[in-house]
Amino acid sequence: MASMVGPDHLFNLRNHFYLGAYQAAINNSEIPNLSQEDIVERDCLVHRAYIALGSYQLVISEIDEAAATPLQAVKLLAMYLSSPENKGSTISSLREWLADPTVGNNATIRLVAGTIFMHEEDYNEALKHTHSGGTMDLHALNVQIFIKMHRSDYAEKQLRVMQQIDEDHTLTQLASAWLNLAVGGSKIQEAYLIFQDFSERYPMTSLILNGKAVCCMHMGNFEEAETLLLEALNKDAKDPETLANLVVCSLHVGKSSSRYLNQLKLSHPEHVLVKRIASAEDNFERALQSFA
Repeated sequence: MASMVGPDHLFNLRNHFYLGAYQAAINNSEIPNLSQEDIVERDCLVHRAYIALGSYQLVISEIDEAAATPLQAVKLLAMYLSSPENKGSTISSLREWLADPTVGNNATIRLVAGTIFMHEEDYNEALKHTHSGGTMDLHALNVQIFIKMHRSDYAEKQLRVMQQIDEDHTLTQLASAWLNLAVGGSKIQEAYLIFQDFSERYPMTSLILNGKAVCCMHMGNFEEAETLLLEALNKDAKDPETLANLVVCSLHVGKSSSRYLNQLKLSHPEHVLVKRIASAEDNFERALQSFA
């Protein structure tokens, strides 16, 4: 985490990244008077923004062997996401780093490890490297992992830790919204207000629009959700969460979802919704064959 002493030169850059304004993060990354530590963090954020935009090869080619350890970890994440067929060797490299006492406890390596193992749905392995926290990014990742494990009680404990550190931090607010969505019921309105607050204070991004849209769907406001999601689609036509949410929303408003689903299959074949639908189709086929 950045030091609490003196100005936080990376505050705006982090906020852009956390709220999904990835191009804005890249465009506004030339910041003067940075310490060497801040330069490494800045470069990590910029390359993570490129990863979020799908520019994996750019990250892989720009980060060379001489780069600092945190940047090497970000490069490993780009390699993992860019080449699913070679992910075994990428995970092997990651395990070697984690076992190395000189670098294994580095916060960025642990963040990348948590992200990769969460993608692998190996949540216990992810938590092995993230549970001790140490940065707001790691605490926020813990909240996401616990939500995926359907352990909102543990997610709430992590959120309390974040609130004690900085209640107004963007990641604290985001984590609170994620948890409210997971808990459901009356908490959905609280999540909506968090995303609404973001939309009033910051430029609108796909992440904010999707957050508001998911809240609307939970509250049964599918027409409003569709409007928000189409606005998000205009900002990024390949965003997987926008496409996935449009598939679900279209079904509820009685419209065809096939175009959005086909786009999602083509651009993000590993997406959880694509996998679930493929599994359901396989089960349906087997059921039909049993009656044949």
